[in-house]
Amino acid sequence: MEKKGLLSARTKKNWLIDAALALGGLLAALSGIYSLFLPTGGYQGGRNPMYGITILFERHTWEDLHTWSGVAMIVVAVVHLAIHWRWVKMMAIRVVNAIRTKGAGLSKGARLNVAVNLVVAVSFLLVSVSGIYFLLWPAGDNSATVWDMIHTWSGVVMIAAVAVHLALHWRWVKNVTVRMVRSLRPERERPVVQMPAGIGR
Repeated sequence: MEKKGLLSARTKKNWLIDAALALGGLLAALSGIYSLFLPTGGYQGGRNPMYGITILFERHTWEDLHTWSGVAMIVVAVVHLAIHWRWVKMMAIRVVNAIRTKGAGLSKGARLNVAVNLVVAVSFLLVSVSGIYFLLWPAGDNSATVWDMIHTWSGVVMIAAVAVHLALHWRWVKNVTVRMVRSLRPERERPVVQMPAGIGR
């Protein structure tokens, strides 16, 4: 059992991977939302009221940020899955057994957690495959519109599911993050207490 205020090496590793995944996801989500609400079509004074608007970066910078933060997120997610593969297998077995026994063996909280994780996993798979499609075939073809719809809406579903996932595990996130930050601080030197003259002699 971990001592209060200390983190095991395993917990630190999980936190760092989760933090990298969260950062990649946040950058990919923000840049994706930018592209969704600030389309390139239209002309100045035309149907696109957002024509020519620049927020922080030029559009091509947002697109590069979206592409490479997405690639980074995929890589980190693969590492995350590999580290937690034993848990995934265990939960898969428990879910199969629960289905056979009509819900027995899984608490309501566990069922909710599995359901949210499943939505996150499926939507992430769809957004990753469609994103890789656009990365390898940027010019697209006649099916590009379908891939674009898959990428957009699986991304929207994933953002919503991740928000629920974060809410369910917020206590762990908050507690471990606070302890992680504290563990990075240098230990303060203990003050030297001087004894009054005559004591201890």
